[in-house]
Amino acid sequence: MAAAALLDFASVLIFALTGALVASRAQLDVVGFAFLANLTAMGGGTFRDLLLDRHPVFWIAEPLYLGVATGAALLVFFTAHLLESRYRTLIWLDAVALSVAVAAGAGIAQAEGAPAPVVLVMGVMTGCLGGLLRDVVANEVPLLLKQGEPYATCALGGALALWTATALGLAPVFAALLCAGVTFALRASSLAFGWHIPVYRPRPPRQ
Repeated sequence: MAAAALLDFASVLIFALTGALVASRAQLDVVGFAFLANLTAMGGGTFRDLLLDRHPVFWIAEPLYLGVATGAALLVFFTAHLLESRYRTLIWLDAVALSVAVAAGAGIAQAEGAPAPVVLVMGVMTGCLGGLLRDVVANEVPLLLKQGEPYATCALGGALALWTATALGLAPVFAALLCAGVTFALRASSLAFGWHIPVYRPRPPRQ
């Protein structure tokens, strides 16, 4: 199996777990768990494939992705109550999922011959969109849009690392690993050390 497909499977699995954890926090039924898990897992990759004109979309070409996401939802449905802190588990799983999905998105765009700006956008979008859909549907403040939260910034850093490494001649699989490592290191550091990016501060009007 190609490295890009393995990354897609990994991101689908981990993002599905985060979607199911959000469903558990919202106290949904098992159908709600499966829906939110699949929405989170497939969202970013679906838009990536549509914008890159890749047909069929990855989960239509390989329905096993749907089974992986639904299986993850069922697992969380029966085990979420065992977790000491579902929110803490959620944000760290989300950090891992973000890292893998950015590598998958940027790597696929690079393999399609997309120019650098498109590679960066596809990496960020693949990593961020599923979680954004998850949080919006569950009526939670999206991690992507939390004030000063370095989320898309971490994804952009990872995608830039992949593009740079590939431009320097590094093999795609190692560039993808570097991308995931950089993305996770940035996101994990922001969670561990409370890093924030500057936010807009309104100033009083001049007289």
